[in-house]
Amino acid sequence: LLPKKVEAFAGQRVVAVSAGVYHSLAITADGAVFTWGKGEDGCLGHGEDLSNQLLPKKVEAFAGQRVVAVSAGVYHSLAITADGAVFTWGKGEDGCLGHGEDLSNQLL
Repeated sequence: LLPKKVEAFAGQRVVAVSAGVYHSLAITADGAVFTWGKGEDGCLGHGEDLSNQLLPKKVEAFAGQRVVAVSAGVYHSLAITADGAVFTWGKGEDGCLGHGEDLSNQLL
């Protein structure tokens, strides 16, 4: 297969991406976060909407914040905002979300 441009980002400048096993994240130049892929376990960050996303969808939970870094795990995701805050969401087994709990999932 050949690489194909993600047309959903036409007119936007993507500055960072991260790929998990079943989902992906991207940051645009304005600090917005977009996710797509398998939505099970809340790893896409769209709240109660656990459906799969075939196209990049903006994570509205970061409205008003500038995200500077993202990382995708197998079933969870992480983001760092410009002020240094760390956010985690998705499947939190074995404490991987850093909230001091063994959560089945943490919705953003």
